[in-house]
Amino acid sequence: MKMCRLFLQLCLGLTLLSGLAKPDLDPLQDYCIADTKSPLYLNGAPCLNPTLAHSSHFTTSALAKAGDTKANQFGFSVTLTTLANLPGINTMGLTMARVDIAADGLVPPHSHPRASEVTICLQGVILVGFVDTSNRLFTQKLEPGDSFVFPRGLIHFLYNMEPKKPALAISGLSSQNPGAQIASRAAFVSNPPIPEVVLEKAFQISRQDVAKIRKNLGG
Repeated sequence: MKMCRLFLQLCLGLTLLSGLAKPDLDPLQDYCIADTKSPLYLNGAPCLNPTLAHSSHFTTSALAKAGDTKANQFGFSVTLTTLANLPGINTMGLTMARVDIAADGLVPPHSHPRASEVTICLQGVILVGFVDTSNRLFTQKLEPGDSFVFPRGLIHFLYNMEPKKPALAISGLSSQNPGAQIASRAAFVSNPPIPEVVLEKAFQISRQDVAKIRKNLGG
């Protein structure tokens, strides 16, 4: 009887936890245009008075311009919709992203802790993939018009298979603030740095390897 009661309590706790762990809370009104000038600091942004809303709050040209793929050693650029360039997205629980990838460029293995992602290839040939928690790899070659879904929190990547042409994709993410953590930079360029002995044992490499990787990643 006691074990049964503990089991029920555990099930109830997991049910409540799953309800609290949603990426974003559901909105309580039609829209909540971000008041970016408000001094308040909230989980999100305060709402502009609805009587001041107009169409420009719900549109943006932020994704129209190509990003600079030379800004990092991997050859990619991600341009996001934000409350600054699309205030009407506040509380909607989503973000859009333009992903530019140089020829032979890579969006390195990374994760979004608060969002699932769907990516649509618009230009080029992109190899995408993610690894689940049993270390199973799912990959697919995307051509213009093809789509792929990355589950929330899982490590994934995008690689431009074209050796001479850039690639372009558009992504939708299921959070207003999905977050992004590049695996290699998190491990080797953290602040303060992870102790070398930890990296040596975790990746089965030498101290010289650790120093070289940190240098290559800008650490």
